[in-house]
Amino acid sequence: MQFTGLHHVTAISARIQANYQFYTQTLGMRLVKRSVNQDDVSAYHLFYADAKGSPGTDLTFFDWPVPPEQRGGRSITRTSLRVAGPAAIAWWWQHLRDLGVKVGEPAESDGRLTLAFEDGEGQRLALVDDGGVGSAYPWEHSPVPAAYQIRGLGPVMLSVPELAPIDVLLTKALNMRLVRDYAHPDDARSTVHVYAMGEGGPAAELHLAVQPDLPLAHQGAGGVHHLALRTPDDAYDAWAQRLRALRIPNSGKVDRYWFRSLYFHLPGGILFEIASDGPGFAVDEDEATLGEKIVLAPFLEPQREAIVAKLKPLS
Repeated sequence: MQFTGLHHVTAISARIQANYQFYTQTLGMRLVKRSVNQDDVSAYHLFYADAKGSPGTDLTFFDWPVPPEQRGGRSITRTSLRVAGPAAIAWWWQHLRDLGVKVGEPAESDGRLTLAFEDGEGQRLALVDDGGVGSAYPWEHSPVPAAYQIRGLGPVMLSVPELAPIDVLLTKALNMRLVRDYAHPDDARSTVHVYAMGEGGPAAELHLAVQPDLPLAHQGAGGVHHLALRTPDDAYDAWAQRLRALRIPNSGKVDRYWFRSLYFHLPGGILFEIASDGPGFAVDEDEATLGEKIVLAPFLEPQREAIVAKLKPLS
């Protein structure tokens, strides 16, 4: 049993119209599912991804009117997005600067050319050169040239106060591998430990920064709510059985309609999800028109009129 990589990262926005503009226009990602939080139907749940909405390419947002995140430890601190080659990093650096986005300088981090930046709410992101390895599905209507488009999720950085209890969970229960360490690019006193899943590589890594002196983060707008690990459909039930057998507290099986989920917390509180590849976002929409209308899971359809009436228009 091996995860094949990251499935999605879900973050929080208090300004969903600006969020929609930034991720579709500035970053050129495709809105592949326009839905609601199934546990809080007053809030949008927007899914940005590649042209097909492929597992492993989704950056999603809950629309919650909450204060900004208070940054600190025991949290997910940066989400990477993969692009192909130094020319792509150079293009993005100029593009983001031209649009007034808060962006750093291209720099090598963990042996990969990386460009750190933030969205308008302070969501910490980075573009990482993945060498063009693996499949990519550019969106033909993106304002970003196909060669430079975001190909999917890259390594996700977590800040933790100590490594040992999380290492046991990741390696013994979740079958990940500690493959290397490197100095934190923004905190020379901290070491980052890289855990790989499946075949490894930038689409299948967690980067854990040990930072015991940081205050506890408080979740809010511009922060990350949880990250999901990707499993083939035929291994989903086995993961549910494994968590139960190891007595790891978890949500039990949750059917999100487009994928199936299991939720649990790392020691210290960071929320993780195990998500199946299928059935996928095209199960209830034509691939050509993904994300163009509000779509609800079948169990919410009887409430459609009331749910939609409370949502903000997006344009």
